[in-house]
Parts: sequence; C-alpha cells; structure tokens
Amino acid sequence: MAITAVLMTCLAVAGLPGSASAQVPTAASRWSSLMYHSLTPTPAYVQLRTRLASQRVTLKARAGRVTTRKAAHVAAQTAMTNAVTADAGTRTRYAMAREALLSARYRLTVAGQQRPRSGAAVTEANMAVTAAAKTAGIRRGQAREAAAALKAAQTAAATATVEVDKAVADWQTSQTAVQANQRKLIALDKSAELAAQAAATSRDVVTDVRARFAAADTTTVNGITVHRSVAFAFRRMLADAKSDGIALSGGGFRTRKRQIELRKINGCPDVYTAPASSCRVPTAIPGRSLHELGLAVDITSGGRTIAADSAAFRWLSTHAHKYGYVNLPSEPWHWSISGS
Repeated sequence: MAITAVLMTCLAVAGLPGSASAQVPTAASRWSSLMYHSLTPTPAYVQLRTRLASQRVTLKARAGRVTTRKAAHVAAQTAMTNAVTADAGTRTRYAMAREALLSARYRLTVAGQQRPRSGAAVTEANMAVTAAAKTAGIRRGQAREAAAALKAAQTAAATATVEVDKAVADWQTSQTAVQANQRKLIALDKSAELAAQAAATSRDVVTDVRARFAAADTTTVNGITVHRSVAFAFRRMLADAKSDGIALSGGGFRTRKRQIELRKINGCPDVYTAPASSCRVPTAIPGRSLHELGLAVDITSGGRTIAADSAAFRWLSTHAHKYGYVNLPSEPWHWSISGS
C-alpha cells in the first residue's frame, strides 16, 4: 500500500500519461498509476541499462581480444620451440665443422712432416683445411643467426604471454562489471511487481468503473476506443507488438445498445438472461460486458479476428500481462484487464 500511495502521489503531481481526472474511480487511478510506473523505467534504471549496454560491447570486444591474444601466444610458443630446435641444430653443425677443421689441420701437419715430403699430399691437405675453414665459417654464421632468432622468439613469447594474461584480466574485469550491473538492473526492475499489484486491483477497477461509467471516460488509441485509465498501457502494448512485427487492432468500447444488437445478431436465446455461452458467438449479457466500460478489446490482426494458433495470439500470451491484459480462455480474441 505504501508503494501504491507514493505512485498515486507522483502521478497526481506530475500529470503523467494515463492519469485520470478526479472523476475517475480510485481503483482505476491506482491501476493506471501502477501500470504507468511498471512500463516507465526510472532514470536510474535507464542510466544503468545504458551503462550495461556499453559494458557488454566492451566485454564482447575484450573476449575477441582474448581469442586473438591466445592465438598469438600459441603461435609465439610454436615459433620459440622451432627456434630452440633450429638453434640446437646449428650449434651442433658448427661444433662438427670445428672438429672437421681441427682434423684437417692435423692432417696438414702430418703431411708436412712426412719424409720424403709429398707436395701433392700437402696441397691436398691445404685444400681440405681451406674447405673445412669455409664450412666452419658458414656454420658459425648460421649459429649466430639461429641464436639471434631464438632470442627474438623468446622475447616475442614472453610478450605474448604478458599480452594474453592482460587480455584475460581485462575480460574478467569486464565480465565482473557486467554481472554486477545485471544484478543491480534486476533489483531496480519493479515492473513485474507493479504489474502484479495492478492485476490484483483489476476486479475493483471493473466494479468501480461500472458504478459510475460515462462515455466521456473513454478515449481513442490507434482507432480503438478504450477507458482512459487503460489508454497508456494499451498504447504501449500496440506499439511494442508492432516493433516485434505484430500489427494489432480491434474493437474496444461499445454501447449497451450495440451490445443488445450483438446479442440478437449472435442468436442468444434471450437477450437479457441467456448465458453468453448459449449464443452462436459468446456474447455477454447487456450490462455485464467489459466492452461497455472500455476495459476489454476484441483483438484483430491483419484485418482478422485472432485465433489461438495465430502469431498475434502467441505474442499476446507471452507479453500482454506486462500491459495489464488477460485473455478470456474461451475466446482467443477477447482481452481485458481482468480476464473476464
């Protein structure tokens, strides 16, 4: 009751859409106020939702960065492994080349000391030393290049490790912020609570409106005449359905005279006493229909009365309660604030 009192005060002061004049019954004003606040996020909620949307964009970007950094880290580790193997191979080949050079020099010394001295043997040994020295020089250069490549690969791998760790940490920070603000947003969202309070007053609204209804209490929403206390919520329902690709229309308020005409048209056994179910098309007894108060609408979509297997009915079944509308189970097209 405290929440309702505050909402009623705010509504009266601010003159918000859907508010009723002093002539509208208290229950209808309360319902209208509750539904307005249920469907109108507070500034704090809007601000947090905007911040959360931005944080989700950041989270997505950081998740992508983690993927990229992890791939770069794997590539850097592979490159370093290859560099270690290459370095070991060139070191081995350089060591072997040095051994071969030492052996060639030894054979040159032996050839020079042999007696009688063989010039051909000495020449051949000299050529072998020259070739071994050349090979050793090449192997030394390759070893130096491999060592430099290994050092660069180690540096790149270390950098990749730092970058992937930072990317993961940034993603975790964003995820924590998103989760925290999601919880805050849920806590700030009072729409379901307020809509439930409105639903609990719906029968009182019907009783109070019926006791003092006048055609002047109605207004037109997208060509559909409804009681002005439900106009804001009904307008929002039509707009939100349209944004989801569902075009809704229908017939709302009708006079008692028209209700009597429909009873006759629909073949009710007795206009004033026969139950609605006895008519060819269920039609309430005059004076009992919520259409006569502008609190019910027979929904159409695409120019046709909706059926239980229609997209419009499925949408309404999922969403209509958020706008204060309930279906009469026996009539898929009939929606009112009390379900009767």
